[in-house]
Amino acid sequence: MEDKAFILEQVKQWFSQSIAANHIKNTLKLKKPKEFDINPFLSIYLAKFLTGDASAHSIAKALVLPRVLGTSITTSFGQNMQSFISILRQSYGSTTSGIDIEFHDHVDGNKKYCQLKAGPNTINKDDVESIAGHFRGVINLAKTNNLRIHRDDMIVGVLYGEQSDLSSHYKRIMSQYDHPVITGADFWYRLTGDVDFYNDLIEAITSVATESDFSKQLDEVIDELAQTETIKSLEKL
Repeated sequence: MEDKAFILEQVKQWFSQSIAANHIKNTLKLKKPKEFDINPFLSIYLAKFLTGDASAHSIAKALVLPRVLGTSITTSFGQNMQSFISILRQSYGSTTSGIDIEFHDHVDGNKKYCQLKAGPNTINKDDVESIAGHFRGVINLAKTNNLRIHRDDMIVGVLYGEQSDLSSHYKRIMSQYDHPVITGADFWYRLTGDVDFYNDLIEAITSVATESDFSKQLDEVIDELAQTETIKSLEKL
């Protein structure tokens, strides 16, 4: 696949510049107690649950780790999905309104018109109607131009996850509107024809972490937060 190396390199750059850089910037902010909505009851409980004691350092760690390993990076990934999608558009971009990419499916050989979504739980009830409306518009426009596009060639491509993890909203797209939702490894195989592409993509992204170990700086953030008066006062409770 001639676009494979290009896509993988672009994804690495995207993750490094958009996700990792923002993750680091947001983590460095956590040296200050004002970055947290501190619940003294839960903070002390979680510190003891995590480390077995309620020292200032343990409390700081219990505050920082959930943010840097959960909400911070997840939010950043979601906010930057459009730039991820733009990488795919460079190779598979569509000029059709409401369609992110077009490609020939390596499983059935048909041309697919695809909207891209991040993960198996990243759409809501209103998104279902929006997606169905876009697809209906494309099908109707094709009819006026004497073209026939099958419903099952209008698809939603979910960039990661398993088919079994799809939310009820995705399932409604399939059951009510008869549009396939293709997920994770299966989607990337259909797009590229490379059975290993999904794993290669994950490896490309994780290589960014290998190249930029932030563990020492993370320890420093926790240490600095632990030295603040707000956190020290919790230690005394």
